[in-house]
Amino acid sequence: MSKELVGYFGFGSLVNKQTLRTSYVDIFPANLIGYSRHWQARSKTFENHVSLLSIHPDETSNIKGVVVLDLLENLPLVDEREAGYSRHKIGCDQLEVSKDTKLPDNLYVYIANEVEGVIDDGSLLQSYLDAVMQGFRNEYGDDGVSHFIDTTKGFERHINLDRSAPLYPRDVKLTSEEIVLFDSELKRAGVLGI
Repeated sequence: MSKELVGYFGFGSLVNKQTLRTSYVDIFPANLIGYSRHWQARSKTFENHVSLLSIHPDETSNIKGVVVLDLLENLPLVDEREAGYSRHKIGCDQLEVSKDTKLPDNLYVYIANEVEGVIDDGSLLQSYLDAVMQGFRNEYGDDGVSHFIDTTKGFERHINLDRSAPLYPRDVKLTSEEIVLFDSELKRAGVLGI
């Protein structure tokens, strides 16, 4: 069995360890240099017509997230998990890591596929947001949640309040403190219906 490692940068739900589905080797905070994060509508044919997080090149921006170190043999499982995204190679010089570790040669980030037939902005999925924001809070504290909100474009859209009956397949359990914090941050971001 090969022990070759790969790394991939998580900027959304991959930040939350509870959503990972492989026996990853390590996970630690990192900054991705030269990218911005945004909400992107999926096609009308996608279930529930929700938006997803993606990134785009932006020389003026850096975003916080994590690097997941994983076995090369697990990469097809990650590709499957990231349906609707394509895996793109990135260089070590595009990452700032807060941990003294040697990054593997093969580093990736998953970027949402462009779709045709989008007729509106799509809604946000509360259960998905809960997983993302919990991940940022676990890695960076309350400031991490604020960073996620402040560095993500496109929050001014409706939200599907599915927390009590989650539609996101990797939903997480929240504390009452997390619920208050997350809902407050989403209101501050201009989310409609929260």
